[in-house]
Amino acid sequence: MRRGRWAIAVALVLGGLPACEGERRDETTGCLCRGWTDHAANPLIQPPPGEPIVADPTVILPEASPDGHWHLFAHSLLGIRHYVSEDGVVWEAAPGRQPLFAGARPYVYREAGTYYLLYELFSGVTLGSSTLNMRSSTDLRQFGEATTILQPTLDWERGFQSTNGNPFLMKVGDEYWLYYSADGVLQPDTGFSEPKHIGLARGSAVTGPYEKLDRPLLGPSATDPFANQAAGSIKVFEEKWRGLWLAFNNGIYVDAEGHSRSAIRLMTSSDGIEWTPLCTAPVVSPEGEGWKRAFVYAFDVKRVGRELWMYYNARDGWREGVERIGLATHGAPDDLSDLDACP
Repeated sequence: MRRGRWAIAVALVLGGLPACEGERRDETTGCLCRGWTDHAANPLIQPPPGEPIVADPTVILPEASPDGHWHLFAHSLLGIRHYVSEDGVVWEAAPGRQPLFAGARPYVYREAGTYYLLYELFSGVTLGSSTLNMRSSTDLRQFGEATTILQPTLDWERGFQSTNGNPFLMKVGDEYWLYYSADGVLQPDTGFSEPKHIGLARGSAVTGPYEKLDRPLLGPSATDPFANQAAGSIKVFEEKWRGLWLAFNNGIYVDAEGHSRSAIRLMTSSDGIEWTPLCTAPVVSPEGEGWKRAFVYAFDVKRVGRELWMYYNARDGWREGVERIGLATHGAPDDLSDLDACP
C-alpha cells in the first residue's frame, strides 16, 4: 500500500524514526504495526440465540476481577450481556438474568474495588438519540441504578443523530478523561449509521460532572483513507510508547469498491487530544469470506504477560450480517518502546 501522507505524519511524530532498521526482525514481536494474529479459535463468542449480533467487548482480567475469573461485557440487540471465562478464550454466559439491562457499547472502569460500567442508551425506535449512562458494582454481578453522565449538548454532537456513546474512561493525574463518540453518518449499504465524531469530557470525580471540550478530537476526513466517512471510536492503551500516548481507533471508511468498512488502527498523541495515525494501514482489517468479511469494529486491548490481547467484534455482511467477537494477539516486551513502528 502507498505510504503517502500518513508516512510523512508518522515521520514527523516520531522525529524521523526509521521503520525496523537493518535486517527485518520477526514481525510478530518486533513491529507494532505488523504481526497482529487472529486466534485459531475465532470467533470466540457467537450472538445469543435468535439475535444477529454480539458486539463492543470490554474485558476485565483475572487479576483485576473480584473472583479471579475473566469477565467480558458486550451488547446484543436486547441489551448488555455478561460473559465469564477461565482462560480468556472459552467464554460462556454468566449465570443469572441476561441481558442485564438495556444498553449498548459498554466499557468497564475499575477504581478502589468498584467497577463502573459505562454504556450508551438509545431512546426511541429510530435510535436517533442516545446518552451515556453509568452503573456501579463491587462484584460484577449486581449493578446499581443508572445515572446519566453525558448527553448531547454541542452543535457537532447533533446532526443526523443526536448521540453520545462509545465510552472510554481513564484517569489522568487528578482528572477523569472520558472519550466518547457523537452524532452519526448513515451508511447506505448497511442501512444503519456509524459514529461520526470523537470528543473528550473531563471531570474531577469518576461519577461526574464532566465538562466537554467544545470541539471534536477526531472526525471524518476526505483525505484519510481509513476514516473518510466517520471517526468511529477510540480507546487509549494504558502504556505509553516512546513517550507518546497510544490508542486504538476504528475509523469508518468507503473502500475503492464503494463498500463501507471499519478497521482497527493505531494512533499516537503527545497530549491525549491531538491524535495522528501511527501506521499506514490498519492492524486488524476485514478480510476473506468468513466472519470478518465486511467490518472489524470496536475493541478492548489488554496486556496478558508478554502479549497484547485485542478483543473485537466483526461483521460478515452489509445490510444483512452477523456480528461475533474474536481475539487478535501481538507479542509485547515489558517495555513497548522496544518495539519499532514499522509503519
